[in-house]
Amino acid sequence: MKLSAFLSLLALALQEAGTASLPKKERRRREDQAHGDGSSDRALRLENYVLSLDDYDEVIDLSNYEEPADYGGQLPKVKGTSLAPSTRISSTESLLGPRTPSSNPTMTRPTTLTRPTTLGLLGSPTSHGLPTCLVCVCLGSSVYCDDADLQNIPPLPKTTAYLYARFNRISHIRAGDFKGLTKLKRIDLSSNFISSIDDEALRLLPDLKDLILPENQLAALPVLPTGIEVLDVRLNQLRSSGIQPEAFRGQEEPQAIAVMKRSMDKIDTHRFSWPQALEKLQFLYLADNLLESIPGPLPLSLRVLHLQNNKIETMQRDAFCDTEKHKHTRRQLEDIRLDGNPINLGLFPSAYFCLPRLPTGRFA
Repeated sequence: MKLSAFLSLLALALQEAGTASLPKKERRRREDQAHGDGSSDRALRLENYVLSLDDYDEVIDLSNYEEPADYGGQLPKVKGTSLAPSTRISSTESLLGPRTPSSNPTMTRPTTLTRPTTLGLLGSPTSHGLPTCLVCVCLGSSVYCDDADLQNIPPLPKTTAYLYARFNRISHIRAGDFKGLTKLKRIDLSSNFISSIDDEALRLLPDLKDLILPENQLAALPVLPTGIEVLDVRLNQLRSSGIQPEAFRGQEEPQAIAVMKRSMDKIDTHRFSWPQALEKLQFLYLADNLLESIPGPLPLSLRVLHLQNNKIETMQRDAFCDTEKHKHTRRQLEDIRLDGNPINLGLFPSAYFCLPRLPTGRFA
């Protein structure tokens, strides 16, 4: 036993002596073989690789790696390509074609402004040198020219039924401004500088119902169309002398005018502007003017009469009622305002017997 143990120790010593005498490279190779020839953890010597930009021409496809490293969402996925920016176009973009500003519908602007041809007169220039429906807003049968710095009534489409030209600098209404506008129902010229209106400007408008003229400089009223229902001339400079004696007369024709007509049968009476009966007038606003008396006679259709803040000091006994025939019963005239005038309404008790209620004003 002692002999065999001694021989084993001697063999190991000789083996170690032989290994120590080998070169260092050979010892390292044998040590690597001792750890197994199939190991994939061999060290790479970086000095054997020379990196240059030409080596990046190849595209690294990460799909070849079955188990990519998990970065926990901290690093974005980078597709390995060449250093130059990609010029490839996806299949979707190739189908859509090149993108230009005109292909984007949200950035496209209309090159021409089209409007219904039924409005007409788009080519008629205003004082600005532009068509009316470019300076104003034309919506159906309504034309809105508010605050458009107009000095005259612009040429209007033949289908105009409602005209709004407020807050402008119009100073005069000419005889031909509304010529041919037979469908005109409402004219609103509030807050202008109108000081005069030709008698022929409004007389031949058969469908005109509302004439709105507050905050102007009118000193007299023109001849009004017979179908007028609302007349608003507040905040002007109207005087009693500027209102024709028969401007608001009722249905009955005054005897003096009837006699004059019969005596002029053989004369061309079309040259004369006979006052027409305003049988449909319901709302008459004459407040804040310079009137010295109540205009009349008033039509039986009248419902509202506002005369406040004028200079009225007296009234006729028949201003509202017929004191002789007692045939006027004005059940519709329920709103009469005379407040803000120097008149004492208590001095005329017989002037209100036909009214459903007393006027508003001073009675003492």
